[in-house]
Amino acid sequence: MGTDNQTWVREFILLGLSSDWNTQVSLFVLFLVMYLVTVLGNFLIVLLIRLDSRLHTPMYFFLTNLSIVDVSYATSIVPQMLVHFLAERKGIPPVSCAAQLFFSLGLGGIEFVLLAVMAYDRYVAVCDPLRYSVVMHGGLCARLAVTSWVSGSVNSLLQTTITFQLPMCTNKYIDHISCELLAVVRLACVDTSSNEVAIVVSSIVLLLTPFCLVLLSYIKIISTILKVRSTEGREKAFHTCASHLTVVVLCYGMAIFTYVQPSSSPSVLQEKLVSVFYAILMPVLNPLIYSLRNKEVKGAWQKLLGQLSGLTSKLAT
Repeated sequence: MGTDNQTWVREFILLGLSSDWNTQVSLFVLFLVMYLVTVLGNFLIVLLIRLDSRLHTPMYFFLTNLSIVDVSYATSIVPQMLVHFLAERKGIPPVSCAAQLFFSLGLGGIEFVLLAVMAYDRYVAVCDPLRYSVVMHGGLCARLAVTSWVSGSVNSLLQTTITFQLPMCTNKYIDHISCELLAVVRLACVDTSSNEVAIVVSSIVLLLTPFCLVLLSYIKIISTILKVRSTEGREKAFHTCASHLTVVVLCYGMAIFTYVQPSSSPSVLQEKLVSVFYAILMPVLNPLIYSLRNKEVKGAWQKLLGQLSGLTSKLAT
């Protein structure tokens, strides 16, 4: 890679969403507000789970992990994007580009596996409630969480390594908002069919396999719910899974649309919008979905706000 025309690229240029200055300023303000809401919302979810003993359950242990992943994923992309909105030269060194690809790809993979783990948790809660505390014990929950983090990280390390071994020649313009996997692979001046195969394999392992496990879990959950005779019982069982199911549909749906067939992938604009969805919208939506659609979380919020209100009244008197 260091001979002839296959030289190291000293700097990549991210083309981003728009070259219009007014549009970039508007996007800077919008994305900055959404990023701050993401950090604050997920921080409050984690804090609430820590403070309320009623939320010290496997479901909320995994939700804590999900919130940490969401904030980390947004942080791996959004601050760089915000800087570039206001910068005249939108360059990023190869090392920084590789780091961004590693963290964003790894955290994305971790989230998909975590959602499958959370689906299994909901399956046990609905289909085997009497043995829930026995099956979902602390040791198993810790192992499942570690498996999620390790599998996503290992896949990302492999993908990042093989991607940045490709000769880029003089190609340095990345038509994307970040150093996204497909966008970087497209810069290569050699045949990338082996990389595309690797992307498909990793998509099957970290996307389709967890998705199939989620699907099987919810088939069993729905069949169990339909057997419940009372309307109240069915509604309670459904509400147990509603928040997670909403996140699953949003998260897996967009990912399958983007990554399963890289050789016939959607347009560059579609890829950029999908990345914005994952980096900006999903981290904002997750705490909202789990807060608004979950009675336990809403109850914990009300309890915490009541305690804060009482404390404020005491301090005022």
